Amino acid sequence: MHGLARPGPGYVWTVHEFIETCGFLGGWLLVAGPIYQASIELREEAFERDAMMAAASSIPPEPEVSGWWWFLPPVYWWLSRRRRARMGEKVLVAMTPEQREQFVNYMAKAFGWMLVAGGAFFIATKETYEFVEAWHWHVAVFWVLVVVMPILAFAYTAASSIRSRRMLDPGFVPERGPRVGRHAPPTDDA
Repeated sequence: MHGLARPGPGYVWTVHEFIETCGFLGGWLLVAGPIYQASIELREEAFERDAMMAAASSIPPEPEVSGWWWFLPPVYWWLSRRRRARMGEKVLVAMTPEQREQFVNYMAKAFGWMLVAGGAFFIATKETYEFVEAWHWHVAVFWVLVVVMPILAFAYTAASSIRSRRMLDPGFVPERGPRVGRHAPPTDDA
């Protein structure tokens, strides 16, 4: 029974299907959680981006790697990497000690959350495969879910971040009126 055929009326989930569904949802929540938490913590991190960008723009750029090196891709990659490393060192030297400390703390926190989310992604991938197998779906469903679920995690984080920034804006005005079934707040006109 491959495909997305639904069981007939009166079908009751087996414990195995229920557990695999819980594992699938839990695995992807483990991915979404670190992404969301990283977004919150990195936004709160004292990081003077403008001052660091000014320090970076004051550095004369390293010469570009010649496009001819694309004929030897590993050499091009190595030369480009060396160029980026030299630029990074120059920018770090141009920063004040406080800016360097902020930058190092920011990058350490970002890398830590990336490791947590990356590990969760591998667990979620395994759980997704077992979920698809438990429901006897085609393997293509697995690949679609492995692509779509991280996109949903990032999209939720982005939407939540935008919503938070809007609510913290001094000129914030809710877009919606009162919800259905709730009374409007009393006014002074009465």
